[in-house]
Amino acid sequence: MARVSGRNSWIAAPVGIICAAIVAALVWMSLPMVPVTVAWTGEMLRNATNPQPAPSAGDTAARAALAGDALDCRALYSNSLWNEMTWQGRTILDQSFDAPPTEVPALGEVLAPQVRVSCAWTDRDGRGVVSTLSAIAPEASGLGEAALRGQGFACAAGDGIVRCTRTSGETAEAHVLREGLWLATIERAWHPEDYGARLERSVFGR
Repeated sequence: MARVSGRNSWIAAPVGIICAAIVAALVWMSLPMVPVTVAWTGEMLRNATNPQPAPSAGDTAARAALAGDALDCRALYSNSLWNEMTWQGRTILDQSFDAPPTEVPALGEVLAPQVRVSCAWTDRDGRGVVSTLSAIAPEASGLGEAALRGQGFACAAGDGIVRCTRTSGETAEAHVLREGLWLATIERAWHPEDYGARLERSVFGR
């Protein structure tokens, strides 16, 4: 076998042994990370084959409201309902922190709301829909129900949820009290299809 020019076997042998020792030391040092690497790889594969559902917009809105965060109106609406409300730019949206809409003046005093966002929609014909999401004390729901029933609202309560509605002429007013939140809506001459139920599903996610 031909000898490579310039190669010294007396130096090559010790260097080879040193390199082998370094590699062996690195392998030995990495052994504790093998279970961690295997677990991480397995978790990645499980997530790839069984993706977790992303939190709904409603979950985000309700949780943010309970956490004390101010919200944007867009966070309250599902894509389909938002598209209907903004259809072809025929509506004007006024976002604010105004008090919840109601024709029962004492209701605000009873519930003492902390407004997270108020969304007032107006179309070209002057018709309007106003919805406000506020945080309230959980024990205030019963007081709110009593106040609304006393003003002629039809209320249904169960599973910690109170829903009250009243219609007078072209004005429809609805209130949902649940999970320490108050969702209030007034529709004046404009009644988007199933608006209240769709908004509630979007806000609370269920």
